Amino acid sequence: MAAAFLLIAVVLTSGVILVGAAVGLIGVHPVVRFLAIAALVLLVLLVARGGRRFRRIAINVSELVDAAGRIEAGDYGVQVAERGPREVRTFARAFNAMSARLAATDRDRRAFVADLAHEFRTPLAIIRGQAEGIGDGVYPGDAQHVAPILDATNSLETLVEALGTMTLADVGSLRLHREAVDVAVLVNSSLSAFQSMADAAQVRLVADVAADIPAIDADPARIRGVLANLLSNAIRYTPAGGVITVSAQRAGDSVSIAVRDTGQGIPEELRPRVFERFVKAAGSPGAGLGLAIARDIVVAHGGTIDLTSEVGKGTEVRLTLPIAH
Repeated sequence: MAAAFLLIAVVLTSGVILVGAAVGLIGVHPVVRFLAIAALVLLVLLVARGGRRFRRIAINVSELVDAAGRIEAGDYGVQVAERGPREVRTFARAFNAMSARLAATDRDRRAFVADLAHEFRTPLAIIRGQAEGIGDGVYPGDAQHVAPILDATNSLETLVEALGTMTLADVGSLRLHREAVDVAVLVNSSLSAFQSMADAAQVRLVADVAADIPAIDADPARIRGVLANLLSNAIRYTPAGGVITVSAQRAGDSVSIAVRDTGQGIPEELRPRVFERFVKAAGSPGAGLGLAIARDIVVAHGGTIDLTSEVGKGTEVRLTLPIAH
């Protein structure tokens, strides 16, 4: 009899919590509310299937409710035992998979915030140091001492713009003003914009665009920004006397555009992670966001981007974009 009363108490408590969370009477995280609704449905189904089965899952449901509460409190890595009837095991596996994803997302978020704070710290330190020096009379307020402030401000502006692009890409709200874009014009105008930088680095720029190549369906400003990032990287890491070639050719229903250099190449251990955020080679002056943003933009177009590299021989970044119809 005592066991029966205990079972009833557990069931009623679980039911009240589940119903309250499901309908919003109990303030919970949206994820927890979804779990409550799912668990409530599971509970009802099992009750309908028979008392014995119902008694077997009462404690399991209570564990799920407790785990959902722990997720609400921030313990995203909580796992539940995958035991009991088939329905309960299936629900528990789904719960654990969701919990694992939440934990991974939380780790990524924390790492992103830490990296972001690091990237902001350097230009802010430069601005503050130079400004204090000028304000205290240590430095004269001339162009030479104001220039570092302007450079650091430009770095911050670029970083903020990059973060805006990534945020929009993450939520699927990256707006593209698509139109038919002439690939030859796109490639040649991009090379012309970097000609003076290439001349200063004593690097030769070459265009290799196939004849009669079709137009691509793309946002010209966004794709020009992708090529600008690839070209600036290539020029920065290609020694004097090197060559950078931008080629374009048709590839089925897409156009393949490649930026190939004869530079120093990317270390093998870094290659698998080059499209991740804040990943960069030692000594790189950038924030490590350029290739990540390039990937976001190309993917938003429905295209692909990949990289091949060999230390001492150079790097090639190839992207494909859909043909305009």
